[in-house]
Amino acid sequence: MTDTADAAHMASNQRRDEFTWGHEALRARFAVASDGTLRLVRLAHPDDDRPAAPDSALPLVELTALGHGSGWSGPRFTGTAFGARLAYRAHRTGRRDGWDWLTVELHDPGTGLTAFAELTSPIGLPVLRSRVRLRNEGREPLVVQSVSSLLLGGLPAPDALDVHRARNDWLAECRWHAEPLRAGVADINMDVHEHDSRAALALTGRGSWPTDGHLAMGALTERDGGRAWVWQVESPAGWRWDLGQRAHGTYLALNGPTDAEHQWRVRLAPGEEFTTVPGALALGSDLDAAMGALTSYRRAIRRPHPDHTALPVVFNDYMNTLMGDPTTAKLLPLIDAAADAGAEYFCIDSGWYDDDTRGWWDSVGAWQASPRRFPDGGIQAVLDRIRERGMVPGLWLEPEVVGVRSPVAAELPAEAFFQRDGVRLAEQGRHQLDLRHPAARAHLDKTVDRIVGDWGVGYLKLDYNIVVDPGTQASGDLAPGAGLLGHAHAYLDWLSGVLDRHPALVVENCASGGMRMDGATLAVAQLQSTSDQQDPLRYAPIAAAAPTAVPPEQGAVWAYPQPGFDDDLISWTLGGALLGRIHLSGHLNRMSEHQLALVRDAVAVYKSIRGDLARAVPFWPLGLPGWTDEWLALGLRVPGERTAYLSVWRRGGPAELRVPLRHLAGRTVRADVLHPSSPEAGWATWDGDELTVSVPRTPGVLLVRLTQDG
Repeated sequence: MTDTADAAHMASNQRRDEFTWGHEALRARFAVASDGTLRLVRLAHPDDDRPAAPDSALPLVELTALGHGSGWSGPRFTGTAFGARLAYRAHRTGRRDGWDWLTVELHDPGTGLTAFAELTSPIGLPVLRSRVRLRNEGREPLVVQSVSSLLLGGLPAPDALDVHRARNDWLAECRWHAEPLRAGVADINMDVHEHDSRAALALTGRGSWPTDGHLAMGALTERDGGRAWVWQVESPAGWRWDLGQRAHGTYLALNGPTDAEHQWRVRLAPGEEFTTVPGALALGSDLDAAMGALTSYRRAIRRPHPDHTALPVVFNDYMNTLMGDPTTAKLLPLIDAAADAGAEYFCIDSGWYDDDTRGWWDSVGAWQASPRRFPDGGIQAVLDRIRERGMVPGLWLEPEVVGVRSPVAAELPAEAFFQRDGVRLAEQGRHQLDLRHPAARAHLDKTVDRIVGDWGVGYLKLDYNIVVDPGTQASGDLAPGAGLLGHAHAYLDWLSGVLDRHPALVVENCASGGMRMDGATLAVAQLQSTSDQQDPLRYAPIAAAAPTAVPPEQGAVWAYPQPGFDDDLISWTLGGALLGRIHLSGHLNRMSEHQLALVRDAVAVYKSIRGDLARAVPFWPLGLPGWTDEWLALGLRVPGERTAYLSVWRRGGPAELRVPLRHLAGRTVRADVLHPSSPEAGWATWDGDELTVSVPRTPGVLLVRLTQDG
């Protein structure tokens, strides 16, 4: 690619004490401190004229290394770690393919270490993406223990801020909560001590499920100033973010894996390089605006694919239906029913390879179809039936694992698996492939090329159901956390190669639901499983909060109506998926014609709005959903259009609710209930300032289209 530059984007290698960089939606100001370090002293919208806080700014990069300062005290407190020694040397700017970029060169003459802070921003979006590339230009090896992806000081004082973070547990994903930042960052009275507080609020991910426990993101909102900051760490392995106090302001630090939390270290021999995972920070006038900017940014960094605009309806036979027990006899009626309901893809989930009466959990790895399950014509007959009914066939696959009883465990070399101290690891009866090894990659390439190329499968649900913590230590790995990060990047590289060879293939990312719902993986896969939650009432808060973590068109939400459900519960489970990617399931073949009509109506509504969903940004008029909230609401606003969509769920509480929609207040708006089709299910009325919704029975859900007149 070639760079295009104008006077505002000319490359510069001349040292200056201060410079600015950015575009019409984001402006950054940098200054060289008296110690020679470069500091980001202001990051804001160009129209934001509030004063900067240079005294609380921090060096652009924080790094710790063996023998040169360690731990997280670093430059924020002692000034002994590398961040205080990496002096500004040069910077270059440019514009390429809709992005502004800035590369800052920092250097430590004592060790010869050079750090390149690589900052980018999509033109028109208030989002900063940052990563750091290290190069050892010295004469001696250097062991790095931590290096920041993004370090930003100068934010408002902790007393003025609320912090938002999301628990992300199996079956209970995307559970956001907020508290005053001061609750986690103690006030030590800095005027008396003349010293920054060492208190910090820190969050970390661990192991090979990067979003197990918490989402790799967070947010700050200013209580009285009307600003918000939302961030994500784009790591497919370990990560850390922390907030603390510097001078009288707040700092934010985003990191990939570290030695202290993840047993991550990397040795840089002379001439060697290492690049951190990216960190991204979105700005907004409030939390919804910042989340909307982050949603648009996620679309900008992901791999292009037709699925992102087509949004086909997927039927998957697993959830609350076959539950890993597919056979020809069970699948054929489901295939017909799914096609009649309007599904466009049909995915056969786990169990299709199971020909072992002892169970398949610890024997997987060869990925050959079971003759016992598919006796007449094999699995090809079932795949053909899916195609005959006008749908694209799909299969579930767990590519990274090999069961301890699988013949593949003996066929591949020991070095193709995760190991520690020369011992191949086993977790829950499975070995973990290391995709850095050519034999592991060749095995998976052969598997996928057979399934996609020979069998004609057009959809793969790639699952991952074990956790390896802290990682692997193969030859060349200094620490297991470094091995895990190396494998995770190799896995995404492998997946990119698969999509290069099979560009029409659609890939769903799953790790027992949303346990690998990280920004790095979402940039490669087309869909993201949001949960394995089987209770439709508990799925509602997950579906309502999922767009905080994944763009709506990528967030796969289960809709599993059953013949034993009444009309309200059928409408509920279908309605919860209509502002995401509807993942249809359930025993549709056992339903009455009346029940099937409810399913067909919901699918038809989804198809009528999905073109808007692919461009819309989310908002939450009742705030981010709580796990036990009686009323929940998720909105999607189509930029540049006069249309918005709102899903409201009622699990209890009063039958009517007034929903504030600030961006529509004072305008003439038409409110149309799109789902359910029955008028008895509820209504919505716009009074000029607010929307009143009525849901007379519980559980109840409404999907409302809001159209501005004129």
